[in-house]
Amino acid sequence: MQEEEVKKQLVGTIAHYYGKIGVGVVDLVDTLKVGDEILIQGNVTNLRQKVESMEIEHKQVESATKGQSIGLKTVDRVREGDQVFKILE
Repeated sequence: MQEEEVKKQLVGTIAHYYGKIGVGVVDLVDTLKVGDEILIQGNVTNLRQKVESMEIEHKQVESATKGQSIGLKTVDRVREGDQVFKILE
């Protein structure tokens, strides 16, 4: 069965991953909000999840914009250089 192509928009790149706490640091190139559905893709990464919470400098935020770096709780391991897409469906 072929997976249908989802409409997606690049919103950032994983800059670092903290394995013990399961948090990826995302350098944003576009706006991202809590509640958005995202896709994290790389050579070995292919995750789809909802943004449950994100932080800037250890403070909870509801949204972040281009140029900011956020801490994002991920459902599985991600890797530096993975691309973060917002699903536009």
